Amino acid sequence: MKKIYIICSLAVFILITAGISYFLIRDASSKVPANITLLKHNGESYSFGEDKKLKLVEFIYTHCPDICPTTTQKMVQLQSDLEKSDVFGKEIEFVTITIDPYRDTPEVLQKYMNAFEIQNSDNWIFLTGNQETIKEDQKKIREVAESLQFQYKDPGNGQFVHTSFTYLIDENNQYISKFPMGEEFNKQEVYDEIMDEIE
Repeated sequence: MKKIYIICSLAVFILITAGISYFLIRDASSKVPANITLLKHNGESYSFGEDKKLKLVEFIYTHCPDICPTTTQKMVQLQSDLEKSDVFGKEIEFVTITIDPYRDTPEVLQKYMNAFEIQNSDNWIFLTGNQETIKEDQKKIREVAESLQFQYKDPGNGQFVHTSFTYLIDENNQYISKFPMGEEFNKQEVYDEIMDEIE
């Protein structure tokens, strides 16, 4: 009986270890396609291949009642810390992507930015789809999201169910690490990770 218990325990341990290893390897191999182009909040186009900087990628939708705005607010505070260290815009940029491009037009994203007093700049980019090619751009947004293992779904009421992580990627859009969204977003932890990558 004891031998069976040990064998079963060992089998469970191996399965858990294999599962953890799978997710670590999967995340480590994640990369955003450089050829994807989306629409910025100012109406200009943006390609993931154009900026050779670290990027902190946030997925939101502006009608989100809690976790998205909380994360954006914490990123505003993080931006301030990175500016004090003179690296924001030089070594690291923020990229916020709406998962609801049908409603989140450039004008709506601009209002969202204004609510958080986020300045128009090339250092914090808000991305959506072009209304004229919205179905195609929705697919592009999903491709970016899935390349980082970010999952989302509209259950039909406009209140999206989605994964709750932000992602740090390198200058080649390769995954580095991920951080919880909302109240669990630890500004200091993210700052330290960014500074470690820069140094």
